[in-house]
Amino acid sequence: MKSLEIFSGAGGLALGMKHAGFSHSALVEWNKDACDSLRNNFNETQVFQTDIRKFDYRLFEGVDVISGGPPCQPFSLGGKHRGNMDKRDMFPYAIKGIRETQPKAFIFENVKGLLRQSFSSYFSYIILQLTYPDLIKEKDEDWRDHLARLEKIHTKGNYHGLKYNVVFRLINAANYGVPQKRERVVIVGIKDALNIEWNFPRETHSQERLLWDKYVTGEYWDKLKVPEALRETPTSQMKKTVEKLKAKFGFFKPEELPWVTVREALIDLPDPQSGSNGRQDHIFRDGAKTYPGHTGSFVHDPSKTIKAGDHGVPGGENMLRYEDDSVRYFTVLEAKRIQTFPDEYFISGSWTEAMRQLGNAVPVKLAYTISKELIDKLSHN
Repeated sequence: MKSLEIFSGAGGLALGMKHAGFSHSALVEWNKDACDSLRNNFNETQVFQTDIRKFDYRLFEGVDVISGGPPCQPFSLGGKHRGNMDKRDMFPYAIKGIRETQPKAFIFENVKGLLRQSFSSYFSYIILQLTYPDLIKEKDEDWRDHLARLEKIHTKGNYHGLKYNVVFRLINAANYGVPQKRERVVIVGIKDALNIEWNFPRETHSQERLLWDKYVTGEYWDKLKVPEALRETPTSQMKKTVEKLKAKFGFFKPEELPWVTVREALIDLPDPQSGSNGRQDHIFRDGAKTYPGHTGSFVHDPSKTIKAGDHGVPGGENMLRYEDDSVRYFTVLEAKRIQTFPDEYFISGSWTEAMRQLGNAVPVKLAYTISKELIDKLSHN
């Protein structure tokens, strides 16, 4: 089943989709280092290094799925929050791609900030444009007037043109086995004419189960052979949480698997401070410091969200914090593990550039889980 991916970045979504069974017709990206990453990990002929505003979608009519992560800076909690006023908002070009190729389905991923209350009207506008991609904004029409027109058509319910059934969900990647608490909005649309029902895959992992394995059975510490002296002592608040867990589940552990922690993800890697084993992507970087609100990712929890940052690497999010509260930066290899890329996946560019690409990427495991569900639905239609 053929796919066209736009705003490919380092290729996390693309790799997950490839593992699920999709065949990429094109990977479209403008950033040079990200394109170098894609060329090193996919067929070079699939990579189109170009501005999406100049990309000719008509070359790929007949693809089954369009996917990608339209630039999220306009909606990021850490950005300038300009939303639809930001020239970096590329959703209009994603909608154009759907209109011109008319795929069976699409998958888009974006930041949690897209759901911010101040953007609620514009998010509704995005969803309705994805639902009715042929209903284009007229030349002098304000987006709010276009939204009102789309709302009228949507509520009438008798539209017979190109239409997609669109579903979105705020997803925490940790709930699907990614060693990272990463919340992202995932939008899936399926062509209405196909009459396919869609629901997001059931969550497989939970924080409740991790807490159970830590504080009820101790299984987590035993499995990782953590010495007694380094095991967490629950706070008074955590003790109350554990008592509630016991009351909720009784003798039976939560049915999901436990969240995957940083320790589990990195357990077989050497400490970069003692040597990189010759790997250029596992080199120690000095200078990591904590400050209020930026205390690093605790080794016995899933990491905080790996972030791209506006100017290099934001220290607080991309640091590892040990049991004694000492910190250091994640290496590129470690960040790949946390984003569930294979170790051999090559990320081009300097450390800061590589971390930027990884911070923008979709975790491969999450991409696989969602795209596998989608390809199964489409294949059985």
